[in-house]
Amino acid sequence: MLRIYWRMWQVNWSEQWQYRANLLMYLLYWLVSPIVYLSVWSTVARGQGQVGGLTPNDFVTYYLTLLIVDNLASDITIHLLAYKIQDGTLSGDLLKPVHPILTNTLMNNLAFKALMLMVLVPVWLLLCLLFQPDFSGVTPMSLLLAAPAIALAFGISFLFGAAITCVAFWTTRVYSLHEFYMALMILFAGQFVPLDLMPPMIQRIAQFLPFQLLRYFPIQLILGKLPPDVIVRDFALAAVWFAIALGLFQLVWRSGVKRFSAVGA
Repeated sequence: MLRIYWRMWQVNWSEQWQYRANLLMYLLYWLVSPIVYLSVWSTVARGQGQVGGLTPNDFVTYYLTLLIVDNLASDITIHLLAYKIQDGTLSGDLLKPVHPILTNTLMNNLAFKALMLMVLVPVWLLLCLLFQPDFSGVTPMSLLLAAPAIALAFGISFLFGAAITCVAFWTTRVYSLHEFYMALMILFAGQFVPLDLMPPMIQRIAQFLPFQLLRYFPIQLILGKLPPDVIVRDFALAAVWFAIALGLFQLVWRSGVKRFSAVGA
């Protein structure tokens, strides 16, 4: 099985190099929102001294960390698979003796991340020179703890993304559903604004949802801003949500494949 994953990694890695223009567009997509949020909130904080206890530099470190975490934890499954379900070309993948999502689509995601990271890191270093973030709270231990948190975040994101994509077996409006999912992500994951600044009710709701585990939790781990009890609680919660996401994906996938037809494909 490892040989299969390695071969699919090689194929997808080579394939990613063929779409350099697409890579640049995704890079701009990943850069624009965090930089805009960073600029807006740090400007507000400079004008008021601080916002909700966060200084201008707190916003800089938060959003620059978000840039890396967002790349590592996000997934692009819907862009790889939805059209195959809709136009019937998934039938070719179903004939192969491996799961089309848990092998090829997974490796495509990872290859895309690796190539994107190669381009993103130099840009990120340049942004660090421009904005001068204070990463004094980052320690080897915080980075060590963040590694499994980011891996879990990607796993949850990938499985939920795959489950949503599989809704294409029933409807052509799967992209609208995905946009709604992304809107919830922006609200509850701390992408638009750190959750510390959200109303207390939103914070309590977000505490038990998977979204904050995908961005806010890894960011706060990296920056060393979480007490031990919260770290243990969120790791346990991440394990629970990973199991839920896996079960949901398997249910939707099996039900969808049973009704899939590709006449003329």
